[in-house]
Amino acid sequence: MTSHLTEDEYHRLARGYDENPRKSLSLNAETYTDPRWHKLDQNAIISRSWQWVCHVEKLRDPGSYLTTVIAEQPIALVRDRDGQLRGFYNVCKHRAHELLSGEGLATRIMCPYHAWTYRLDGQLARAPHTEHLDDFNIDDICLDQVKVEEFCGFIYVNLDPDADSLSQQSGDLETEIRHWAPDIDQLTFGHRLTYEIKSNWKNVVDNFLECYHCPTAHKDFCELVDMDTYKVTTYGIYSSHMADAGNSPNAAYDVSNATVKTHAVWWLWPTTCLMRYPGRSSMIVLNIIPAGPDKTYETYDFFLETPEPDATELDAMRYLDEVLQVEDINLVESVQRGMNTPAFQQGRIVHDPDGSGKSEHAVHHFHGWVLDAYEKSVTR
Repeated sequence: MTSHLTEDEYHRLARGYDENPRKSLSLNAETYTDPRWHKLDQNAIISRSWQWVCHVEKLRDPGSYLTTVIAEQPIALVRDRDGQLRGFYNVCKHRAHELLSGEGLATRIMCPYHAWTYRLDGQLARAPHTEHLDDFNIDDICLDQVKVEEFCGFIYVNLDPDADSLSQQSGDLETEIRHWAPDIDQLTFGHRLTYEIKSNWKNVVDNFLECYHCPTAHKDFCELVDMDTYKVTTYGIYSSHMADAGNSPNAAYDVSNATVKTHAVWWLWPTTCLMRYPGRSSMIVLNIIPAGPDKTYETYDFFLETPEPDATELDAMRYLDEVLQVEDINLVESVQRGMNTPAFQQGRIVHDPDGSGKSEHAVHHFHGWVLDAYEKSVTR
């Protein structure tokens, strides 16, 4: 598997894309189906972008830790004694054993293999039976760090040591989110839904970024929100998707007593989707995880005013799990099957200059970022 492109390969993959969405085709089907480009996606995109991990509540206290996997790499996040948030490769410097597992509280990090012990800042503190070694100094050994950042109530990781901070890269995103969700830091975890999808991750993102398919495929959703108010706007590394809640009864879930009347959604390059549905104050985080050229994992985490969902939130979870996700998964799996045939190479981007939800300009925006990442990986 390759993690780089030749110039000829890049130009083949970029053929048909135009910076003007009114003239552009979509990404070449090869980028969704060829196993060679899964490794490219991991190295050129996932490992060089800010990846969502959890709500800040998981790592508020000194000694709290959490483990995860980013771009197929094991990562540990720790709040040290001084309150500083730190990220490391979850790998012992002695024989590469996993150091931490799951989540919890710790006063130190001890490897379960040979008991090498690290402080919470990653510095080696003890290595048993090494006092007779030549040229060995525990002060010279520290866990390899990764960039970690608190942003808008959540914690993100970036494996690129040269990456700018998420707050720098994302422009006005924090201001926009906090306008619509001012209590985001105080929300608490309520529920998780998980899915395994037989489709490339880029198909999953494409589907999320347009509501052109909604009147056909999501009739209940088109009653939940007022599609006449649906507006999609692209900015830098994110896009926003805004609509008013519907005013009439709908088959999705009851929003007649909702305190939050706006459907406010943000996509953050490349795989994070933040959603504030009508109802009580809440935030749903969709994390899209590439697992293979034709396999994607999704997690939907619901952050609520209280740990226990109320009746409306339970109904919303049921709707998302039993209706909306079933519809969307069927769509993207069908698209993946179609892309694996000789009958499809690229399709036309449908563009509405008014930025309505029934437009694919946010998909085009995403494709531009993919091709930009691919171009940076070209070997010259």
